[in-house]
Amino acid sequence: MRILFVHPNYRSGGAEIAGTWPPAWVAYLTGHLRQAGFDQIDFIDAMTDNLTDADLAKRMEETQPDVVGVTAITPSIYRAEDVLKVAEEVVPDAIRVLGGVHATFMYKQVLSEAPWVDVIVRGEGEEICTELMLAIEDGRWPADKRKIKGLAFRDGDEIVATPAASTVKDLSKIHPDWGVLEWEKYLYIPLGTRVAIPNLARGCPFTCSFCSQWKFWRDYRVRDPKDVVDEIEDLVENHGVGFFILADEEPTINKKKFVAFCEELIARDLPRRVKWGINTRVTDIYRDRDLLKFYRKAGLVHVSLGTEAAAQMKLDQFNKETKVDENKTAIRLLREADILVEAQFIVGLDNETSETLEETYQMAWDWQPDLANWSMYTPWPFTPLFQELKDQVEIYDFSKYNFVTPIMKPAKMERGELLDGVMNNYRRFYSKKALFHYPWRGTGFRRRYLLGCLYAFLKAGFQRTFYDLGKAGYWGPQTKSTVDFHFDETRELAEAQLEDWEAAADRAARAAERRNAVRDQMKERAVERKESFTMPNGAEVRACGGGDQQMEDV
Repeated sequence: MRILFVHPNYRSGGAEIAGTWPPAWVAYLTGHLRQAGFDQIDFIDAMTDNLTDADLAKRMEETQPDVVGVTAITPSIYRAEDVLKVAEEVVPDAIRVLGGVHATFMYKQVLSEAPWVDVIVRGEGEEICTELMLAIEDGRWPADKRKIKGLAFRDGDEIVATPAASTVKDLSKIHPDWGVLEWEKYLYIPLGTRVAIPNLARGCPFTCSFCSQWKFWRDYRVRDPKDVVDEIEDLVENHGVGFFILADEEPTINKKKFVAFCEELIARDLPRRVKWGINTRVTDIYRDRDLLKFYRKAGLVHVSLGTEAAAQMKLDQFNKETKVDENKTAIRLLREADILVEAQFIVGLDNETSETLEETYQMAWDWQPDLANWSMYTPWPFTPLFQELKDQVEIYDFSKYNFVTPIMKPAKMERGELLDGVMNNYRRFYSKKALFHYPWRGTGFRRRYLLGCLYAFLKAGFQRTFYDLGKAGYWGPQTKSTVDFHFDETRELAEAQLEDWEAAADRAARAAERRNAVRDQMKERAVERKESFTMPNGAEVRACGGGDQQMEDV
């Protein structure tokens, strides 16, 4: 049976300005399928190759697959649907499969607007996809489709979701097939080297209200560091990778495993051949302040910090559990360890003003990260924060849910003014860095890396791809009132389907609520008993020893 995976051609001028990113999802799925005996697997990276639908149709026709599979995050969902529409037209007998976080939670909307999608894989894909492919190969599809957990599909006029499948419990079975990718295509511009995105852990124990990852992965699980370093060694030796970014939301959560990962890299002399970066939280940098130089020795050179918001009220709204003044110290600690640090700011909520945008700029310059990034708040339709703010959301064109387009309209700003304010922050921050910092501060690797980052920004700026500025028609402050984001206003919103979806963090939160409720109830009963009880002789009720204080909870 021939399987064809396709990465949809979607670009937004966001993360891709730093390079051409390898679609790791296809390596993880392909590796699992090969273990199950599937050896005829093809891959088309329509994004990296910038393929039109006509180009894609020709490639599909040449391949003649039995199954066409595609994945999508929210902004690429329409292009993923388009891929399967092309498949319906040129290889009509192929089973058309869609996966990814958006389709997992919005399957009713997807199957309604794209009825040519045969089946959606909901959740972590390796085991579900393999079971689905075995059913197709054995001729049990579609007869057994209701027996396979983790699917959604149309059955006549009915949209059906089978019970959610378990997450992958034995991560030692994860063996990605990195050979499925054409590695000469995937370059990290700042260092001019091949780049990879391996995975150390899955899920996240934190519940940031704007994030969907802890919902999607459900359980937080860490792989054996030796298995991950085996992958990295393979990427370096057999595919020429010189830089990687761990795909985890926060790989430092499990300190013991992260330290073991670094030790394994050092033991194999990999830091000499490959450098790497991570995203993490300010609190972890505080916790590991004495280990930061050790992390640098292991090859960690770039940390992106979720500082998120200038105003503490925004940090509280995002449920970040950090304090504004901690950000500056964390940035200083990283720079002292010779690790480049990138500060991430989220802007564009309802309370955004020109003053709050200026505040984020002043903070960025005061904190002095090496890099700063201002991302538009993007309300994933299946996150807790979206449920709180959905009455303020006016745009349901998911292709614009990309962190660079202002989906939300602040109460006191127009969208064009918001974009102009963000661009003003970028212009000032990087102009000063280019003139006074990057060429003169540090030598060797640090200087080369920062100048490479500056080159990536300038390249995207001149090509008008940065922040999709060319498509929006933004050319500076004089155009802020004429910018056109080309929203498809015909798009409507369907509710996310979360009834059968329970994350470990959800269970933990409910357990905490139950414990607190029982504790409060016991305290109330103790007060009631004290007030209603009197000694037979009328004496005052006292604790043992004659005191009147109860022991504190410990």
